[in-house]
Amino acid sequence: MSAAEFARGIRERRTAIGYWVVMDAPVATERLGHLGYDYVALDAQHGLLGYSGILNGLMAVDAGGTSVGMVRVEANDPTAIGRALDAGAGGVIVPMVDSAQDAAAAVSACRYPPRGQRSYGPMRAMLRVGPRPAESDASTLVIAMIETSRGLDSVEEICATPGLDGVYVGPSDLSLAIGGAYPGDPDVAETFDAALSRISRAAAASGIAAGIHTPNGEVAARRLGEGYTFATVASDVVHLEQAARHHLAVARGEGDQ
Repeated sequence: MSAAEFARGIRERRTAIGYWVVMDAPVATERLGHLGYDYVALDAQHGLLGYSGILNGLMAVDAGGTSVGMVRVEANDPTAIGRALDAGAGGVIVPMVDSAQDAAAAVSACRYPPRGQRSYGPMRAMLRVGPRPAESDASTLVIAMIETSRGLDSVEEICATPGLDGVYVGPSDLSLAIGGAYPGDPDVAETFDAALSRISRAAAASGIAAGIHTPNGEVAARRLGEGYTFATVASDVVHLEQAARHHLAVARGEGDQ
């Protein structure tokens, strides 16, 4: 799938399923990019990747041949956003967006003048979407994370931001923001579900995509059935640990054969 096709699908609120990468392991990322996920997102905020890891990871996703590489940048910062896009990301997921002003700043960082303030120097990106600014703008997604109390309070205004392509729920931070003692705290489950519904409704009302991070395919399917239009599954390091633990237990005779 090309970046342009993927961007068009997200903007049309078509269903998409992605995978999350936190490890700087290009060979593993290439294998993930071969499985058929619509996108593979590299985590530059909490992941174990520096700039070279992001660059190599995006090349690995492309080598896989079936997915579009996305980057969750480390901050809502024009330099961080520009470097991820210049490296060939099909779009960015921008963390800690608290207001419509924050969302507008993220949009501006992703678009070339006169629509925004992105500095021209596409480097590897020109191989993915072409060197012309208009082509790049059309093929590049900007997604704002909703994960703070202020972001939730302002979600309708954020979703209405001109040029924003979608919002993305960070469930761990959102759970803490609404009063949970830890991510996934069952004591705030009802409030959390209400927040998720509010976010998906706000996105639908503004005609933009609504995405969410999930721990597994079962939860991803449930969220998609609840009105979210794209969902990301777990992460490479989580699945590596889960698989290794399972096989160790089986080898010791402690688990299902």
